[in-house]
Amino acid sequence: MVFSSFVFLFAFLPLVLLLYYICPAKLRNLVLLLASLLFYAWGEPVYVLIMLFSTVFDYTNGRLIAHFKKKGAAGKAKLFLVIDVCGNLGILGFFKYTDFLIGTVNSLTGAGLSLLYIALPIGISFYTFQTMSYTIDVYRGVVPAQKNILNFATYVVLFPQLIAGPIVQYKTIADELSGRRGSLTDFGEGAFRFSVGLAKKVILANQIGSLWTAISQSSQISTASAWLGAAAYTFQIYFDFSGYSDMAIGLGRMFGFHFLENFHFPYMSKSITEFWRRWHISLGSWFREYVYIPLGGNRKGAKRQIFNLLAVWMLTGLWHGASWNFVLWGLYYGILLILEKLVFGSRGRRAHPVFGHIYTMFLVVLGWMLFAQTDFGEMAAYLKTMFGVGAPLIDGNFWYYLSCNAVLFAVLVLCSIDLRPLFARIPFGKGLRESAAADLAKSVVMIVLLVVSFAFLAGDSYNPFLYFRF
Repeated sequence: MVFSSFVFLFAFLPLVLLLYYICPAKLRNLVLLLASLLFYAWGEPVYVLIMLFSTVFDYTNGRLIAHFKKKGAAGKAKLFLVIDVCGNLGILGFFKYTDFLIGTVNSLTGAGLSLLYIALPIGISFYTFQTMSYTIDVYRGVVPAQKNILNFATYVVLFPQLIAGPIVQYKTIADELSGRRGSLTDFGEGAFRFSVGLAKKVILANQIGSLWTAISQSSQISTASAWLGAAAYTFQIYFDFSGYSDMAIGLGRMFGFHFLENFHFPYMSKSITEFWRRWHISLGSWFREYVYIPLGGNRKGAKRQIFNLLAVWMLTGLWHGASWNFVLWGLYYGILLILEKLVFGSRGRRAHPVFGHIYTMFLVVLGWMLFAQTDFGEMAAYLKTMFGVGAPLIDGNFWYYLSCNAVLFAVLVLCSIDLRPLFARIPFGKGLRESAAADLAKSVVMIVLLVVSFAFLAGDSYNPFLYFRF
């Protein structure tokens, strides 16, 4: 089941909201737990057992870690942390990387081992990282172990963020799991945020995605068309993933949870470092807190920092998928960040903002081409075309694609910019935002977005979120 489906929008969500708000507060986590299990089992009826096993496994380890730390048995507490981390990574590795490893061994040795063709459980990369953050934080003493398994299970399987994030660390919603109060303000803000995310997905991402599909599947394209296709994918993946995050954050707010932001207008960045502070914030925060800093971060000299950055970004690439193009994509960003931090340094920070933005977006667009194409031959051919190797500079198809999508590109650019500071400079802008008229306008905008999104959904074929496969 996906958020942008009529089954979810007109059956599942209204029914869950109704049951949630009519039942006593002490039963609301149970409603969310059962609804989330149904949501997941709708598409993964067998693999729901793996998620339930992970829930019990991490709950038990969390209790044992807390027990032994309280007893002063630090060694035993650390042992159960290691068991937990290895168990989680083992499950993730088996389902996500077994065939990748077999294929790599076959390529290197010609062994001819048979692939297992293991289906990847949806969302496993997200909920595995969430549960590991919980046990690590219990070991560190950041949060107490959750004693109520119902509350912990609700955290793990909470359907708004279960399938494609954001990665919600336990400590950010620990208090809300046991005691949250819903309000009309929260519900209204959540509903508005959900409508914005839905519009991003079906009105923007899906439509520009069709241009990327048309160009990337063409047998022969010009350099101009290749760049147009790359720009299309750049916008598609942003509005697809940030749209899902907006919907997840909005749904969470409707149920009284306040998830942290996952995107902050990343295409306004003026450096690669800034881009990764704005893009997929929850993943970047996870790797920084649980991998980069424990490895030593930037505290052990330049050589160690280079190693740490390359290790983190190789793992970041692998997290996205079991394919060498993702490893290449991760190392690409690792090298760029090393250059920015250790080579350009303050010189890069003094660069003109316009130059910084152009340089950043040029590298980001190239990076998405490494990300989008798993076949190295197709990737190399597309990149050659982008740089004019063996391809005409421009052709008739480019003008056709551009004329058909010019207005859409203009809307995409506008929606990628944070216009709130500009609005704040308008006289009476702040007072207008806080007025009853602003609330009414927001409600009208939400209704319009929903109606237009429903119209697009009625005419679209099934188009799942891009990050479902991760």
